[in-house]
Amino acid sequence: MVDATQQPRLDFVTCASPAGLHRMAYWEWGDPANDRVLLCVHGLTRSGRDFDVLARRLAGQYRVVCPDVVGRGRSDWLVNPAFYTVPQYVSDMVTLIARLQPGRLAWVGTSMGGLIGLALSGASVFATAMQAMRPHAGMLPPGQGIQLDKLVLNDVGPRLETGALSRIGQYVGEPGEFATFEEAVATMRANSETFGPHTDAQWADLAQYLYPENGGKWVKHYDLALAQALAAQTPDELAAGEQILWRSYDATPCPVLIVRGEKSDLLTRTTVDEMLKRNPRAQAMEVPGVGHAPTLIADAQVEPVAAFLLG
Repeated sequence: MVDATQQPRLDFVTCASPAGLHRMAYWEWGDPANDRVLLCVHGLTRSGRDFDVLARRLAGQYRVVCPDVVGRGRSDWLVNPAFYTVPQYVSDMVTLIARLQPGRLAWVGTSMGGLIGLALSGASVFATAMQAMRPHAGMLPPGQGIQLDKLVLNDVGPRLETGALSRIGQYVGEPGEFATFEEAVATMRANSETFGPHTDAQWADLAQYLYPENGGKWVKHYDLALAQALAAQTPDELAAGEQILWRSYDATPCPVLIVRGEKSDLLTRTTVDEMLKRNPRAQAMEVPGVGHAPTLIADAQVEPVAAFLLG
């Protein structure tokens, strides 16, 4: 039975970028002595608290760890926004995993968080290719990668549709400051229609960690300079990145659950079909009435993910 009153512990780990040191915050649920670890990593402008419902569901079986990726939430912002890249995020996760010392490691990644998981799983492939393409893109882990026990890719795959990337890029750098929390919720709700139907209470839950109160205003929780790194990506880099991600996906040896929103403009059915053909250990589920990306709040979304991880 899920304890709805259960709350996470907040901790920090010090990571490195070419520009210096930064702290990454992470929210931890369950027994801290449990060496069966589930890492849940959020999307581009979200936070680790997106996974509260899933974490409560699985905290009895896993030590569930939900980081705020650098530049978001309670984590530091980078001095140089050019390092808001997947290679840097992979490096930070390697540092976090070294802190956690898991005996078994599973991964749930929504959108950007799924890309980080893919890159981490095939880290040796990813590191070699990324360093050749962008030698100063960020820190990269050496060695043969991290062995994952299970991998959940929430509405993301190696191929990212450019139309969806353009749509997402339009609002990332927009200032967000509101006189009331209700105004912040309304704005997030308007920008997040693709999440699908939610109750008023669920929209408020999704917004509360994204718009913290600061000096009597409710402001975006992330560094608006994230948009600079997004805009700096060239078409050639995106195309090369897709090939790298396919190679990482093909090298992923663990069972994979691909979750797709029925109306997603980032992850198409064609891409899912190709992912299933290329990896016999992959399976897919589609969430009706939802675009990019399923929020993993409703039981109909949470329970299949839990069944996959615990099966």
